[in-house]
Amino acid sequence: MPAITRRHALMTGAALSAATLGGRRAHAAYPDRPVKVVVPWAPGGSTDILARIVAERMREALGQGFVVENRPGASGNIGSEVVAKSPADGYTLLFGSMSTHAMNEALFTSMPFDGVGAFTPISLLAYVTNTMVVHPSVPAATVPEFIAYLRANPGRVAYASAGAGSTNHLCAALFAQATGTQMVHVPYRGGAPAVLDTVSGQTQLLFSAGTQTLEHVAVGKLRLLGVTEARRAALLPDVPTVMESLPGFEMAVWYGAFGPAGLPGEVTARLNAEINRALFLPDVRKRMADIGVEVANETPEAFARTLRADAERWGRVIRELGIKAG
Repeated sequence: MPAITRRHALMTGAALSAATLGGRRAHAAYPDRPVKVVVPWAPGGSTDILARIVAERMREALGQGFVVENRPGASGNIGSEVVAKSPADGYTLLFGSMSTHAMNEALFTSMPFDGVGAFTPISLLAYVTNTMVVHPSVPAATVPEFIAYLRANPGRVAYASAGAGSTNHLCAALFAQATGTQMVHVPYRGGAPAVLDTVSGQTQLLFSAGTQTLEHVAVGKLRLLGVTEARRAALLPDVPTVMESLPGFEMAVWYGAFGPAGLPGEVTARLNAEINRALFLPDVRKRMADIGVEVANETPEAFARTLRADAERWGRVIRELGIKAG
């Protein structure tokens, strides 16, 4: 090989190696600027609480701000659409819930995104103890007593939700369908205002995460009738499941972290590792357990399987019941 050709080849190889190394260094530096964490619900709700706790631990670990931005509306669709249409670079993330990704596709006649295909599943964050609570003015201390009250007072009980098509809405609609009763739906722009109006007695029934209800139960402002999971909650072993009185009634609510579709595998893996590490810090686990949240630890691949399975299940249930949110 002529000297000039050999020299050119060596220089080209060195340049390619440097570029590759530089790319690796640039990628390893993620994040090198603040990361926006979109919560598609109002401040103070259970997703918001979880997002802010994790965001603070991520800031401490990665040295960049993880800034929570609340974008409520349309049952989580507004904030989720923002992330779905953002660059897939790891600087716009979503802390969302099962309802937006596994339910809204069947609930809404028109969707601005595909709840499964438009996102990269990063990490299953937690399962939240989902409670059934009533205002103390309701003369019922158990699920059977409440069903009897509903049947004796058709259309006189109002239930609150975080918006049309939310898990609060779907739980109550399923409950009414399963019991053959009539109630009035009062939607809000997020979980926090739905809780406040139930506490004040403007509405009488709420299905919602323990993160939002248990503190009010503890001081007698709400009465806890049951939980909606298939098994009794470890935190509330003496509280029956709704299924014990109403066979087949079950809803387990999860929260998850997502990026836009096409998020690089290395970024996804790093975020998954750091989020899981943050969730299992002793103080974080205790704080979550105290409010009825069971933190999770799944790979992105496992979370993707959970997402697809729940989207199929709830889509089928919603279509069979003919429930529509808009």
